[in-house]
Amino acid sequence: QWVYNILEKKAEADRIVHENPDPSNGFVLVPDLKWNQNQMEDLYLIALVHRREIKSLRDLTAEHLPLLRNVLQEGKEAIAKRFGVPGSQLRIYLHYQPSYQHLHVHFTALGYDAPGSSVERAHLLADVIDNLAMDSSYYQKRALTFPLRADEPLFKKFQEAGKV
Repeated sequence: QWVYNILEKKAEADRIVHENPDPSNGFVLVPDLKWNQNQMEDLYLIALVHRREIKSLRDLTAEHLPLLRNVLQEGKEAIAKRFGVPGSQLRIYLHYQPSYQHLHVHFTALGYDAPGSSVERAHLLADVIDNLAMDSSYYQKRALTFPLRADEPLFKKFQEAGKV
Protein backbone atom coordinates (compact mmCIF):
# COMPACT_ATOMS: atom_id res chain seq x y z
CA GLN A 1 0.00 0.00 0.00
CA TRP A 2 2.95 2.30 0.70
CA VAL A 3 3.90 2.16 -3.01
CA TYR A 4 0.37 2.96 -4.18
CA ASN A 5 0.08 5.84 -1.70
CA ILE A 6 3.21 7.39 -3.21
CA LEU A 7 2.06 6.82 -6.79
CA GLU A 8 -1.34 8.34 -5.98
CA LYS A 9 0.33 11.19 -4.02
CA LYS A 10 -1.55 10.28 -0.84
CA ALA A 11 1.80 10.05 0.97
CA GLU A 12 5.30 11.45 0.58
CA ALA A 13 4.31 13.76 -2.32
CA ASP A 14 6.71 16.35 -0.92
CA ARG A 15 9.59 13.85 -1.25
CA ILE A 16 9.19 13.23 -5.00
CA VAL A 17 12.43 14.09 -6.80
CA HIS A 18 11.09 13.41 -10.30
CA GLU A 19 7.93 12.13 -11.93
CA ASN A 20 7.12 11.04 -15.44
CA PRO A 21 3.31 10.79 -15.31
CA ASP A 22 2.92 8.59 -18.41
CA PRO A 23 0.78 5.59 -17.34
CA SER A 24 2.73 3.12 -19.50
CA ASN A 25 6.29 4.39 -19.40
CA GLY A 26 6.32 6.69 -16.38
CA PHE A 27 7.54 6.43 -12.82
CA VAL A 28 8.08 8.35 -9.59
CA LEU A 29 11.59 8.81 -8.15
CA VAL A 30 11.78 9.21 -4.36
CA PRO A 31 14.57 9.05 -1.78
CA ASP A 32 14.72 5.69 -0.02
CA LEU A 33 13.68 5.87 3.62
CA LYS A 34 17.16 4.61 4.61
CA TRP A 35 18.81 7.75 3.19
CA ASN A 36 18.89 11.03 5.15
CA GLN A 37 19.37 13.09 1.92
CA ASN A 38 22.39 14.89 3.37
CA GLN A 39 25.31 12.58 2.66
CA MET A 40 25.92 12.03 -1.05
CA GLU A 41 28.23 9.08 -0.35
CA ASP A 42 25.22 6.97 0.71
CA LEU A 43 22.74 8.40 -1.82
CA TYR A 44 19.80 6.03 -2.27
CA LEU A 45 16.65 6.62 -4.33
CA ILE A 46 13.90 4.34 -5.62
CA ALA A 47 12.02 4.60 -8.93
CA LEU A 48 8.48 3.22 -8.63
CA VAL A 49 6.86 2.51 -11.99
CA HIS A 50 3.25 3.54 -12.55
CA ARG A 51 2.30 0.19 -14.11
CA ARG A 52 0.88 -2.02 -11.37
CA GLU A 53 0.86 -5.28 -13.32
CA ILE A 54 4.68 -5.48 -13.41
CA LYS A 55 5.63 -7.20 -10.17
CA SER A 56 9.28 -8.12 -10.70
CA LEU A 57 12.12 -8.81 -13.10
CA ARG A 58 10.32 -12.01 -14.14
CA ASP A 59 7.46 -9.99 -15.68
CA LEU A 60 9.67 -7.89 -17.96
CA THR A 61 9.71 -8.34 -21.74
CA ALA A 62 10.90 -6.24 -24.68
CA GLU A 63 7.52 -4.44 -24.49
CA HIS A 64 8.83 -2.77 -21.32
CA LEU A 65 12.02 -1.40 -22.90
CA PRO A 66 10.64 2.17 -23.32
CA LEU A 67 9.72 2.19 -19.62
CA LEU A 68 13.09 0.83 -18.51
CA ARG A 69 15.00 3.26 -20.75
CA ASN A 70 12.96 6.15 -19.31
CA VAL A 71 13.75 5.09 -15.76
CA LEU A 72 17.45 4.80 -16.58
CA GLN A 73 17.80 8.08 -18.48
CA GLU A 74 15.40 10.33 -16.58
CA GLY A 75 16.49 8.92 -13.22
CA LYS A 76 20.14 9.71 -13.91
CA GLU A 77 19.26 13.20 -15.19
CA ALA A 78 17.05 14.00 -12.18
CA ILE A 79 19.70 12.85 -9.70
CA ALA A 80 22.43 14.84 -11.46
CA LYS A 81 20.24 17.96 -11.48
CA ARG A 82 18.99 17.69 -7.89
CA PHE A 83 21.98 16.18 -6.08
CA GLY A 84 24.91 16.87 -8.41
CA VAL A 85 25.82 13.18 -8.71
CA PRO A 86 26.52 12.17 -12.32
CA GLY A 87 25.12 8.96 -13.79
CA SER A 88 28.62 7.50 -14.01
CA GLN A 89 28.72 7.56 -10.19
CA LEU A 90 25.46 5.61 -9.73
CA ARG A 91 24.67 1.92 -9.35
CA ILE A 92 21.22 1.38 -10.90
CA TYR A 93 19.66 -2.03 -10.34
CA LEU A 94 16.65 -4.23 -9.64
CA HIS A 95 16.46 -6.88 -6.93
CA TYR A 96 15.48 -10.46 -7.52
CA GLN A 97 13.73 -11.50 -5.37
CA PRO A 98 12.33 -8.05 -4.65
CA SER A 99 11.30 -7.04 -1.13
CA TYR A 100 7.84 -6.04 -2.42
CA GLN A 101 5.91 -7.08 -5.51
CA HIS A 102 5.81 -3.87 -7.54
CA LEU A 103 8.56 -3.13 -10.06
CA HIS A 104 11.01 -0.64 -8.64
CA VAL A 105 14.57 0.34 -9.48
CA HIS A 106 17.29 1.25 -6.97
CA PHE A 107 19.66 4.19 -7.57
CA THR A 108 22.61 4.25 -5.16
CA ALA A 109 25.95 6.01 -5.01
CA LEU A 110 28.58 3.81 -6.59
CA GLY A 111 30.72 3.80 -3.44
CA TYR A 112 27.83 2.96 -1.11
CA ASP A 113 27.56 -0.70 -0.14
CA ALA A 114 23.77 -0.69 0.02
CA PRO A 115 21.94 -3.75 1.38
CA GLY A 116 21.15 -6.09 -1.51
CA SER A 117 23.48 -4.37 -3.98
CA SER A 118 25.74 -7.42 -4.30
CA VAL A 119 25.81 -9.63 -7.38
CA GLU A 120 23.63 -12.37 -5.82
CA ARG A 121 20.58 -10.12 -5.67
CA ALA A 122 21.16 -7.03 -7.83
CA HIS A 123 20.63 -6.97 -11.60
CA LEU A 124 22.00 -3.84 -13.26
CA LEU A 125 19.30 -2.00 -15.18
CA ALA A 126 21.58 -1.48 -18.19
CA ASP A 127 22.15 -5.26 -18.35
CA VAL A 128 18.42 -5.94 -18.00
CA ILE A 129 17.74 -3.59 -20.92
CA ASP A 130 20.42 -5.28 -23.06
CA ASN A 131 19.14 -8.78 -22.20
CA LEU A 132 15.56 -7.89 -23.12
CA ALA A 133 16.69 -6.21 -26.34
CA MET A 134 18.39 -9.50 -27.33
CA ASP A 135 15.56 -11.79 -26.17
CA SER A 136 12.12 -10.53 -25.20
CA SER A 137 11.46 -13.48 -22.89
CA TYR A 138 14.93 -13.58 -21.34
CA TYR A 139 13.69 -13.28 -17.75
CA GLN A 140 10.93 -15.84 -18.20
CA LYS A 141 13.50 -18.43 -19.35
CA ARG A 142 16.62 -17.65 -17.36
CA ALA A 143 17.48 -19.37 -14.10
CA LEU A 144 18.04 -16.64 -11.51
CA THR A 145 20.08 -17.30 -8.39
CA PHE A 146 19.14 -15.37 -5.26
CA PRO A 147 20.00 -15.56 -1.56
CA LEU A 148 17.47 -16.45 1.14
CA ARG A 149 17.79 -16.14 4.90
CA ALA A 150 17.05 -19.27 6.92
CA ASP A 151 14.03 -17.58 8.58
CA GLU A 152 12.29 -16.65 5.29
CA PRO A 153 9.08 -18.55 4.42
CA LEU A 154 10.33 -19.23 0.87
CA PHE A 155 13.45 -20.91 2.30
CA LYS A 156 11.20 -23.20 4.37
CA LYS A 157 9.26 -24.14 1.22
CA PHE A 158 12.52 -25.05 -0.54
CA GLN A 159 13.48 -27.17 2.46
CA GLU A 160 10.11 -28.93 2.45
CA ALA A 161 10.50 -29.66 -1.25
CA GLY A 162 13.99 -31.12 -0.66
CA LYS A 163 15.67 -28.43 -2.78
CA VAL A 164 18.04 -27.25 -0.03
